[in-house]
Formats: sequence, structure tokens, C-alpha cells
Amino acid sequence: MSKPSRWMCAFLPALLLAAGATAFAQSPQKLTLREAVTLALQNSRDLKLARLQYNVAMSEARVDRASFLPNLYTGGGYVYTYGFPSVPGAGPPAVFQLDYTESLFNPLLKGEQRAAEEGARSRQVEVDRMRDDAIVRTATAYLELAEVRHLIQLTDTDQASADKILEVTRERVAANQELPIEETKAELTSARIRERLIKLQDRDEALSQQLHDLTGVPDNQPLDVETEEPSFETSVQQSQIADLAVQNDRGVQEAESERAARQQLLHAAHLSYWPTIDFVGQYSVFSKSNNYDQFYKTFQRNNFNVGIEVTIPLFAAKTSANVAFAKSQLQEAEQSLSNKRQQVRLESQQTSRQTRELNATREVARLDLKLAQQTLELTQAKLEDGKATLRDVEQARLDESDKWMQFLDADLAWQKGQLKVLQTTGQLSKVLQ
Repeated sequence: MSKPSRWMCAFLPALLLAAGATAFAQSPQKLTLREAVTLALQNSRDLKLARLQYNVAMSEARVDRASFLPNLYTGGGYVYTYGFPSVPGAGPPAVFQLDYTESLFNPLLKGEQRAAEEGARSRQVEVDRMRDDAIVRTATAYLELAEVRHLIQLTDTDQASADKILEVTRERVAANQELPIEETKAELTSARIRERLIKLQDRDEALSQQLHDLTGVPDNQPLDVETEEPSFETSVQQSQIADLAVQNDRGVQEAESERAARQQLLHAAHLSYWPTIDFVGQYSVFSKSNNYDQFYKTFQRNNFNVGIEVTIPLFAAKTSANVAFAKSQLQEAEQSLSNKRQQVRLESQQTSRQTRELNATREVARLDLKLAQQTLELTQAKLEDGKATLRDVEQARLDESDKWMQFLDADLAWQKGQLKVLQTTGQLSKVLQ
């Protein structure tokens, strides 16, 4: 066997294996709408950030709660004493010291803690909003991509029909059976279809890239989407939409959390007229080097103190100011909540009306398409009987394709309206997950 033959035998299996791996990597990945949504929720960067922000808010709430839990501190050191033993702001000097503090009753701190917990719960609302936004963006991109690919198929058929019409027209112009202007019209029609096809192909590329980014599918992996219409059917009645919208709106939920936080602060401000109670304890080890035996009758190295510390506000002008401030904040939060509820109710009713209108438009487009299809069938029958020309048939086919495009546009608009209704009423996850 020659050297080239031996080289081919050695490397041919490897080349075939590499080619097979490349072909496998480039095979389209078929995605259903639910699968795309699931991948998007796993891959969403905004959703991951919202969850991290929620964890930060919960950690902040735990910091405020720490004042009502046992707190133990220790320390030691050496202080040189000349004269009376004392350390500014730190009590008597000690070689070793152990302090224990725990707040038993402090309404102002407790109110701030509960307000922080309400704020953390509002961050959970933000997580839910980011999840809904990821679902809507993914579903919208998926549905648009399915429509665009259907339109590309129709436009390819249109291009073939336009080319046939142009060919027939040129023959008729050459035989002096048509004016040259008819050839120009046919060329213009063909050019417009070609322009539409290029725009659709560019839109396909942009939507595919967007869907890759949302789902996390590698860019070199082609996506195959279903062109069949998904079902967005729910058991929600028309009369329930406004109430469900108010109940599930993320903005309303945030406003409710804000009002609850303000209520906690006002309640705490009222209770701050009462004394605060803390449990305290201290263990200290003293040294004679700090002159305790010279200034005190007896000296004891180990010392232990434990008890309850009560602070009574005899006159605190800040307390009444805090009450007035908290009351005004609560009034503001209640008015904001009321405004938000009314706004959501009106917007949901408007969304419901728009969806009904889009459904009516879709039905008109469907019937228009049905009429165009029947007209095409009739024209084809006339062609067989010699009562119509090939040009008439191709023109009828172009008309049918135009009606198809109008129907697909109306259908996509209706689907987007349905998605908005599902998001408004809180049914999005139930339908698409």
C-alpha cells in the first residue's frame, strides 16, 4: 500500500467522526413554547439578580432582628492608671470583660424590624415580576419567530408566482398582446416580494438571536419552533378580569407591602411613649495595678453584674414628631395604594376590550383568507375549463398569500393580547409552565 493510501486509511475515520459531530451540533433543536419558557426562566439574568436582591433584603431584615436576640461581647487589655481608675466612655479598666445585651421591649426598633421585613417581602414581588417579564418576552419572541417563518414560506410561494406572472407578461409583451407598462408592473411586484422576503429573513435572524439569548441555547445550535397556534384558554370569566388584575398586580402588591410597613412604623411610634426594657449582664476581671485597692474599701478581682435596664421617656419631643411623621407617611401610602388599584382596574378593563377587538379583527381576517382560498380554487377550476389564464391563477394565489399574511398578523396581535390578559390576571405561569 502506498504512503498516501496509508495516510488516508489512518485519518479517514477521524475526519468522518469530526464531520458527524459537526453535523450533530448543527442539527436544529426543536423547542415547544413551554420548553422555551422553562429554559428562559432557568437562564434569565434579570431573574437571578432579583433573587439576589431579595436575599439581600432578607439579610438586612435579619440584621434589624438581631437587637432582640442575645448579644455577647468580650475583650481585654491593659490600662496604666495614675490616680483614680477610669476609662472615658468604657467604664472602669479591666483586664478581661464579658458583656451581654438583649432588647426585651423597644417598640421603635421592633417597628423598624417589621418594616424591613415588609420591604423584604416586596422584593419577592419584584422576583415574581421579573419571572412574568421573562415569560412574556420569551413567549412573544417565540410566537413572532413562528409567524415570521410561516411568512417566509408564503413569500417563497409568492416569489414563484410573481416570477411566473412576469414570464407570461414578457411573452405577451413580446407578442404585442400587452403594453410594456404591464411588464414593468410585474417586475415591480416581483421586486416588492423579494424585498419583503429579505426583511423577513433579517427578522428571522434577529428573533432567533433573541430567543437564543433568552433560553441560553448555544448560538451555533439552530432552533426549530412550532408553527401551530398554542392554546391560551383559561377558566377566567370576563367579569372576573378586573378583580383578578387588582389581586395579582405586582405594583398593587408592592403598594400593599409599603402600606403595611408604614402601619408598623406608626404603631411603633405610638408605643415609643412607653419605657424600653433591656436585659444586661457583665463579667469583669480587675487588676490591682489600676489602683482599685487604694480608692475602694475592698478589692475583688472577679466581678459579675446582671439585671434589667429600664429607660423611661419623661419628656421626648421627638416622639410626637415621629408619630406625626409616621401618620403622614401612612396616609400617603394608603392614597398611593388606592390610586394604584383604580389604575390597574381601568387598565385591565381596557386590555380586556382591546383583546375582544383583536379577536374580532382576527375573525374577519380568517374569513377574508377563507374567501381568498375559495377564489383561488374557483380560478383553478376555470383554468381547467379554459375560462381563465395561468396569469389569473397566479394572481389569485398572490391574493391568497396576502390574506394569509394579514391573518397571521391579526393572529399574532390577538396572541399578544391574550398574553397580556394572562399576565394581568396572574394566570401566566399556570398556562405556560
